[in-house]
Amino acid sequence: MRPLPSDNHVHSQFSYDRKPESSMLAACARAVELGVPSVAFTEHLDFSVWQAGDAVAARVSAVEPDPRIQPLDLEHYLASVAECRDRFPDLRVLTGVESGEAHLFGASLDQVLRTGRFDRVLGSCHAVVHEGVLVEVDTLVDVLPTPELMHRYLAEVLRLVEGSYAFEVLAHVDFARRYVRPGTFDEAAHEEDYRAVFRALARSDRALEVNTKSPLASVDQVRWFREEGGRAVSFGSDAHVPWMVGSDFELAVDVVEAAGFRPGRDPYDFWRA
Repeated sequence: MRPLPSDNHVHSQFSYDRKPESSMLAACARAVELGVPSVAFTEHLDFSVWQAGDAVAARVSAVEPDPRIQPLDLEHYLASVAECRDRFPDLRVLTGVESGEAHLFGASLDQVLRTGRFDRVLGSCHAVVHEGVLVEVDTLVDVLPTPELMHRYLAEVLRLVEGSYAFEVLAHVDFARRYVRPGTFDEAAHEEDYRAVFRALARSDRALEVNTKSPLASVDQVRWFREEGGRAVSFGSDAHVPWMVGSDFELAVDVVEAAGFRPGRDPYDFWRA
């Protein structure tokens, strides 16, 4: 069996949307069982209030509240990472965060990143501005037709890529697809929306994540990224429970290979064009 790539997008008990079964130690054990060479615990870093310097204040009148959001318990998180590194010496364990809407909360994000304690920073978009309020995209599934929702969502992802250089990997480029009604999404109809995002990402020499929790990216989609100048692909399970670490990575590898990417310099590297 061919080697699996690193899983650069894993959540544990330190993410606010954790599950009862979420466990950093158990996730590491699963990675070792599968032969995944490295895991990055990219815990959610989201904000529902803003401070001076955050661009969100210029675009919205309010942010949809999410009572689950809480500050990352950095002290205990780092202690758990250290324990995992001690317990699993043959597994590379990376620290990280998944920064939501980094282009809108840049000052708040910078305050956390200045601690300098993160190996991997993902940028993600979970929300769009609707009627002056920043709302989670899943709340708009029955409000907007799927083509309009996806167009607006991908336009927001483009703003994310162009408006923040705090992250090195763009996570789940079409996150909104998780929620649209079956049969209502036509990827080809949004080719130019995708390509605009990919051009901006490629110009900044950052990596595109193939996320296996979302509907798996097509070969066409990953090839569009390469054709727009993209040079690096990261794999992420977006696991919130241990048994999802490395989920569907064999299929994801098939997609990425067919799009023209190959393993990097070592087992921990991004895949390269």
